[in-house]
Amino acid sequence: MKIKAPKPFTFEEGNRAVLLLHGFTGHTADVRMLGRFLQSKGYTSHAPIYRGHGAPPEEIIKYEPADWWEDVQQALKHLQDLGYNEIAIAGLSLGGVLGLKLAYTQPIKGIIPMCSPMFFDNETQLTQGFKLFAKEYKQLERKESNQIEEEVNQLMNKSSHTFNKIGEFINEVHNHIDHIYTPTFVVQAEQDKMINKNSAQYIYDHVESDHKEIKWYEKSGHVITIDKEKDQLHEDIYQFLESLDWSDR
Repeated sequence: MKIKAPKPFTFEEGNRAVLLLHGFTGHTADVRMLGRFLQSKGYTSHAPIYRGHGAPPEEIIKYEPADWWEDVQQALKHLQDLGYNEIAIAGLSLGGVLGLKLAYTQPIKGIIPMCSPMFFDNETQLTQGFKLFAKEYKQLERKESNQIEEEVNQLMNKSSHTFNKIGEFINEVHNHIDHIYTPTFVVQAEQDKMINKNSAQYIYDHVESDHKEIKWYEKSGHVITIDKEKDQLHEDIYQFLESLDWSDR
């Protein structure tokens, strides 16, 4: 069975733009509803797909965070090339880590990290999440269970370099959080089993912006953008964006 590959999207609406960044093993479906919601509120949004993502799991481990960082910079440039000079960022999980790096290297209007790890003390959860993703992908391809097990085991044996590089990248951003002066809205799901939830408080405590907020969502899991409280999350993100000092006010 051939799985339809997801695509990047750009929903153009108003003069204000938001870059939407998916997480590790994810793709644009994880932020598509948020993009449509923001479009309904007059915001343009763009969501890229990082190299290796939205594809078989073997493709992901061909790349590392340095490649995805280039993809995110290119996505920002895409919005700038369309004429958007003021851009906020909302990033899920590793997308939030990538967004935080943009916030201390580029002039960004605001940053919204959602369930974003700051401590690489959870390699077990991360590898288990990747293993589950690989297994489910192969089930969608309708492969036999013994073939799936063999392919997933081979994949895990080859993936250590990718996870080492993810750990290095998370630690790099962790060490630069106090270089962020951009308005920040930290989002964290209470039912998140994928990351160390202390990450949210660490980001909130260490960003240097006077304009910062943090909110916990008690019923949601790691992929908070499509979970039970997504409607409230969408509204909260909109209210945060509305609080920023856009030039068109």
